[in-house]
Amino acid sequence: MDCPLRLTMSLLSSKWKSCILDELRYKPLRPSEIHKVFSEATPRVLDIQLKELLEDGLVSKTVYPELPPRSEYAITDLGMTLIPIIDAMIDWGNRNTELFERKFKRQL
Repeated sequence: MDCPLRLTMSLLSSKWKSCILDELRYKPLRPSEIHKVFSEATPRVLDIQLKELLEDGLVSKTVYPELPPRSEYAITDLGMTLIPIIDAMIDWGNRNTELFERKFKRQL
């Protein structure tokens, strides 16, 4: 990939990846906790995006050897390097809430 922007966008390109990383910055979460946080997303979509984040090295997955099995996702050091970008996106969104309201009122 010749364009660094395309690389960055490929890592964050889906609707939920940035949001997942934002939640994981605070603490590791079990898959069911992630599904509860993003209840408007289907579990299948979240699972696919978690798998992609895992494959890209932005999150890690720990499976605990207990019965019933328990797993947890955590942001990696590489994933943490994207947090300033996510924070900038959050700040921009906060400064432009009227655009958000106009855009989504039209869709209702």
